[in-house]
Amino acid sequence: MRNPAVLEMASASALAIEVHGHSWILRARQGRSSAEVTGDADTLAAILDGRRPGLKAFLDGHIHVRGSLALAVQLETAFGNGHRHRRSPRADRIRAGGVDTFYLEAGTGTPILLLHGLGGTNVSFLPTLWDLSTDHHVIAPDLPGHGDSGKPIRRYDAAFYGDWVVALLNTLGLDRVHLVGNSLGARVALEVAMKAPERVDRLVLLAAAPIVHRLRQLVPLVRLLRPELAAIPIPMLRAEALFALRGLFAKPSRMPDEWLEAAADEFVRVFRDPGARVAFFSSLREIYLEEPHGDLGYWNRLQSVSAPALFVWGDHDPLVPPAHGRAIAAALPHSRSVVLKDCGHVPQYELPEATNRLIRDFLDPKPLH
Repeated sequence: MRNPAVLEMASASALAIEVHGHSWILRARQGRSSAEVTGDADTLAAILDGRRPGLKAFLDGHIHVRGSLALAVQLETAFGNGHRHRRSPRADRIRAGGVDTFYLEAGTGTPILLLHGLGGTNVSFLPTLWDLSTDHHVIAPDLPGHGDSGKPIRRYDAAFYGDWVVALLNTLGLDRVHLVGNSLGARVALEVAMKAPERVDRLVLLAAAPIVHRLRQLVPLVRLLRPELAAIPIPMLRAEALFALRGLFAKPSRMPDEWLEAAADEFVRVFRDPGARVAFFSSLREIYLEEPHGDLGYWNRLQSVSAPALFVWGDHDPLVPPAHGRAIAAALPHSRSVVLKDCGHVPQYELPEATNRLIRDFLDPKPLH
């Protein structure tokens, strides 16, 4: 094979392969997304041939990714020969609630919707998607304003996100699903359970975003802050993103460097988009402005949640104080709470085996004999 070889797969897609002895470097491009994937020749050839799932190879540390992680983990779908492992994620786009929505989908069976956190993308749930797709139909969208989904200029409050999820389910033809959310995604899942309980089977909420109680006297000032100002270019260095990401974990050393580097690339890539920056700061603003108390306040509405719910917290979460978990348990006495030792804000990546086991046991409870 020549070095490099370029294969044009479609009008908006291309794959360049550089051969360096037993190592290959794949430079993939599809639409506005691009990725660089490095690995040994046998592994990458098996991925492109559909004999090995790219996602599993990434999770096992057999390929290294720079750029768009979402594109990299679907190489066999985007650039392969048509053969695909049944658990390999396939990517698609649909219109939901007026938003062009990008999503990954894998597996068959009971449907599960994975909802990522603020500033993240659907790839923040890759270990969970891979595990659950063994026997479930798993859908992992990019939230509006995030990743490769549309980024309308509007208020990104819980009500908007909740309506969008219901519209997404309608478009996908799903009547009822399990919802699994992390951080902001957990808050969105709760909103759906409050507004459309008939669409929710069970809830798994990982490090659910807290409601702000302190410094409420600043609410009038925060209301004056316009997230649209974030459309002005804001420098975001990869080193800064990597530092912030490490801070989300109780023990960053648990995480393979390749995972953290890929996540930093993904964040920087998305944050360059003015629409993504506006959505990020709008979402952050709305989290602060949400009213905790009163008839329409969060805590009063939360008590209406009837779906069985599992809350998973990290005891070293830098963003969610322990008091929030205790308040949730008091408001929803029928729910279950689990605190993971030595865990931060992203349990599905920091402790994937323990987190996936908790999710599975809760979503598919074994009958008592």
